[in-house]
Amino acid sequence: MNDRNSGSPLGAEGLIFLVGYMGCGKSTKAKQLAHRLGCSVIDLDTEIVNQSGKTIAEFFATSGESGFRDYESEILKTFSYPEKCVVATGGGLPCFFDNMDWMNANGTTVYLQMEPAQLVSRLQNRQKRPLIKDLDDVQLLDFINEKLTERNPFYTQAKVIVNAFDLDVETLEEAIANTL
Repeated sequence: MNDRNSGSPLGAEGLIFLVGYMGCGKSTKAKQLAHRLGCSVIDLDTEIVNQSGKTIAEFFATSGESGFRDYESEILKTFSYPEKCVVATGGGLPCFFDNMDWMNANGTTVYLQMEPAQLVSRLQNRQKRPLIKDLDDVQLLDFINEKLTERNPFYTQAKVIVNAFDLDVETLEEAIANTL
């Protein structure tokens, strides 16, 4: 692991949390940014699957959204994070309990913002996504608009907000570094 100075995107806190709506690129950008910074990457959805032994869809089916959100919050707050890492969060995680406040207190939060139509174009394979698996494109656009109206008050509490459409990792790193 590279030990960067406090002016780097990892800063003194050591954790970068990527937040945003499903399909905005959190998992992909977390891997790219962690590689660029020479640190670990954690995908909280993957950790939920690993620790629960269920896919996200199975978790929703057996425990409902409220059971999933409880477990997701517990994983966020109790996970043994490496000293320096980039964390990809689930799309809804910042919007429940005090999760956004917790992430802001424990690291640098970055909102990967995208327009609803851009998200629809990215969410063509919906079967693994329990909240949207049965929606056509028109219904999905309406659903995303409604959810972003609900979620943006949480997402916009992030310390860094970037347009994620065609975002390259160098621009992402620079936006984070410039905010610290």
